[in-house]
Amino acid sequence: MSGKLIVFEGIDGAGKSTQLSMLYQYLQQRGYNLMTTREPGGTPVGEEVRSILLNPLHGDLQHRAEAFLYAAARSQLVYQVIKPALREGKIVLCDRFVDSTMAYQGYGRGISRNFLQQINDLATGGLQADLVLVFDLPVEESFKRVNKRSTGDRLEQETHSFFQRVREGYLEIARQQCHNHLVMDASLSVEELQRQVRTVVDNFIDGKLRESD
Repeated sequence: MSGKLIVFEGIDGAGKSTQLSMLYQYLQQRGYNLMTTREPGGTPVGEEVRSILLNPLHGDLQHRAEAFLYAAARSQLVYQVIKPALREGKIVLCDRFVDSTMAYQGYGRGISRNFLQQINDLATGGLQADLVLVFDLPVEESFKRVNKRSTGDRLEQETHSFFQRVREGYLEIARQQCHNHLVMDASLSVEELQRQVRTVVDNFIDGKLRESD
């Protein structure tokens, strides 16, 4: 089996990181060759960039500079971690990828999506996810969950209207790229949502195995 990139997306508080971790354990028990990573981050350089991007003290970070920093961290991750893992035939579970930039900086910030596509094509060398799970949650519920766990990083402190635009962006992206995107109802219980995630991923992997026969 060739390597596959499965990406978990969604607004803050949607539970994607929890679902990714649970899926990793499930697939590991089934004997798959796996790795997990996250954005921004996943490499020493990327983690340093992450600390800048999420630091509330950097509230004056210019929007295009923000987009370039995300792209820089992504490029490091793709070439240092993701592409080598895919060449080794691994299933890579990634917490956020290109869609986060399109949703947050494109729909949320209002930056030209053509511009964002260009810098991300450069950053990734055109690498695309094989499957994207978009965890959808009403913004009000997102705020409740985030406020319970922390005071919020730089992005988590954004306004309700910002996150509403981000949410709508994710849903629009999923509609436009329905061939490899699937929207998951993140308001479900953790257990029920994981059951659905496992079903989707099992079907995806089984389908890819049949294609390679």
